[in-house]
Amino acid sequence: MPDIIQLLPDNIANQIAAGEVIQRPASAVKELMENAIDAGATEINLIVNDAGKALIQVIDNGKGMSETDARMSFERHATSKIKNIEDLFRIKTMGFRGEALASIAAVAQVELKTKKQDETTGTYIEIDNSVVKKQEPVAMQQGTSIAMKNLFFNVPARRNFLKSNTAELRHIIDEFIRVAMSFPEIFFSLTSNGQEVFHLDKGTLKQRIVQLLGNNYAAKLVSVQEKTDYMNIYGFVGKPETAKKTRGDQYLFVNNRFIKSAYLNHALMAAFSEMIAKDSFPMYVLFIDMDPAQVDINVHPTKQEIKFEDEKIVYAFVQSVVKHALAQFSITPTLDFELDASIQKLDAINKPFTEEKKSVASSSSLYNTFTQKNQAHFIENKSELKHWREFYEPTTVNRQPTTEVQQSTTNIFLPKTVNDQRSTDNLLQLHNTFIVLQNDKGFMVIHQQNAHERILYERFLNAISGKHIATQQSLFPSTIELTPTDTLILAELLSDLHYLGYQLEPFGNNTFVIQGTPAGLEQGNEKTAIEKMLDQYKNFSSDLKFSKREKLLRSLAWQQSIKPGTSLTETEMKTLVDDLFACTTPNITPNGKPTYTEFKKNELEKLFGR
Repeated sequence: MPDIIQLLPDNIANQIAAGEVIQRPASAVKELMENAIDAGATEINLIVNDAGKALIQVIDNGKGMSETDARMSFERHATSKIKNIEDLFRIKTMGFRGEALASIAAVAQVELKTKKQDETTGTYIEIDNSVVKKQEPVAMQQGTSIAMKNLFFNVPARRNFLKSNTAELRHIIDEFIRVAMSFPEIFFSLTSNGQEVFHLDKGTLKQRIVQLLGNNYAAKLVSVQEKTDYMNIYGFVGKPETAKKTRGDQYLFVNNRFIKSAYLNHALMAAFSEMIAKDSFPMYVLFIDMDPAQVDINVHPTKQEIKFEDEKIVYAFVQSVVKHALAQFSITPTLDFELDASIQKLDAINKPFTEEKKSVASSSSLYNTFTQKNQAHFIENKSELKHWREFYEPTTVNRQPTTEVQQSTTNIFLPKTVNDQRSTDNLLQLHNTFIVLQNDKGFMVIHQQNAHERILYERFLNAISGKHIATQQSLFPSTIELTPTDTLILAELLSDLHYLGYQLEPFGNNTFVIQGTPAGLEQGNEKTAIEKMLDQYKNFSSDLKFSKREKLLRSLAWQQSIKPGTSLTETEMKTLVDDLFACTTPNITPNGKPTYTEFKKNELEKLFGR
């Protein structure tokens, strides 16, 4: 029987390796930009067409390569970064595996131009499917230009797997931001389809953060810096009010390399505990510098997963340093993050404190016990204290009179074939969160936010289907400036937002003009509403089972819904209940949470042995 094991040809082996290293256009962007940094470049320009599917080109002013090195760079495991096994434990460069260019050449058509400072001419190499098609001298400035065209042209299944241009460009921008963030001393630019997306001048880390993440952070960053013999940490965290519903603005670097670490993220979340809501995520851009021997970055080809020699020390250090930084800037936990809206409606807040009221208040025994010396804990045995039991007596709920139209409602508790079995006249709000509705069969407890989400979702769904929501034109159109990533998202959603009452127009440079908003949206709140909508939309972005439109509808429904802690009048409660049970699916939210729970009268009697 003949031997059957054989070595694979280089082009097949490279394609297999490319499956790990080059997963999408953004993967190639990362590898090429890191190569430019390792070459000592001070200016790096990234050019992409069709979200990298047609072209990815990186031009740098680094030290360049000789003719021999240029040809050798496309061989598998050919690298200038390491020479022996010990070098693996003191890696300070971005790349070291020697797989990137070989993998890129296996799945794209590549053109390389490079020149060293001391050479009169550079080298031009053209490679197609790992095969060198052309090599010749070329006149050029010092540095390297590498262009990869028609990514996955020879792997149709992989090319078909790619997402839309908007989605792939977002991934490219993510990788660009990660690289550019860690090297603020280098100029970076990103051009997509001939339009400049980023132009990042050299500067400080804080300037680079604002350039990449937006001017909103300019006055909301807290400096973090601590040095020890074991490790150093520096960077910035956002003040608690910058926390968002997504992890988008979280960047952690070890020795200038972007990493993903759920363990260290937990440390940072713990540092912000009691300062932000449980479902929010703090903003941070933090750098950890430590001995490369203490870190293993050779875990995955993407080099974003690493192992620490002693991760517990790193965890404790990160948490304590961030807590210390927040304390230095007088940012400490508070006992309550939301002011009960009902407090603002009390007479004591709204009505003036007249001289007559001052006189009555100052003559009371309670006032005297707190103002006279040695009386703070003394309570007089007044006769009115004998009536303490009255405090526990049931009280009558004051209700606003309803109009005839409001009293004529459809049956919302039982099927329409059974009449007069429920009444929305018996409504009560508990904890400014729940609505209690009584009927002859028992009662139900409605969660006001969940119910409102369902109502809004179906209203938006009808708008998309043809019943467009009216637009309220702005008397003075305003502009909103977004990050490049958010600009791409909003541009993709414009057509659907138009059906929902939003009239937005691109204005260039990541800016949109707000010409109109849905009728009923509070004027002057347009920018905040759009920013919150985008934030919530990104919260759904990782869930592939939802379409773009579905994510938008759910995001808007959540964002505009009545939140817990909001006091409602009886008229508002009645309208909410009526609208809920007019929905096609009134019992659950778009996300599957219950909108109400029923309690039957006979079940309640059983609880009391009846």
